[in-house]
Amino acid sequence: MASSLVQSLLNPRKNWFAALHMKTVSSRLRKYGLRYDDLYDPLHDLDIKEALARLPREVVDARNARLKRALDLSMKHEYLPEDMQAVQTPFRYYLQDMLALVKKEGKDT
Repeated sequence: MASSLVQSLLNPRKNWFAALHMKTVSSRLRKYGLRYDDLYDPLHDLDIKEALARLPREVVDARNARLKRALDLSMKHEYLPEDMQAVQTPFRYYLQDMLALVKKEGKDT
């Protein structure tokens, strides 16, 4: 019951506030060319570090390039050009599945 309530509150299709939050996060991430999964810190959580280690090298390299670009833009107090912001995909996840697998393996042991 409580889990169902929480899920409906967090679902952007059912809750206008969640939809507004998702739109705001998307807008902020697009300005720097980041994806939501880029915000996970491998120094903070060993499961994230393990999940990143299991991903293909090109996925991790693309993540690092996005993070470097975002840091550079932030230091310059700039954003990506509007045309580049339009093609960004902030909610195309690449880490979620591997992270769930790592967490599941951690619970099994």
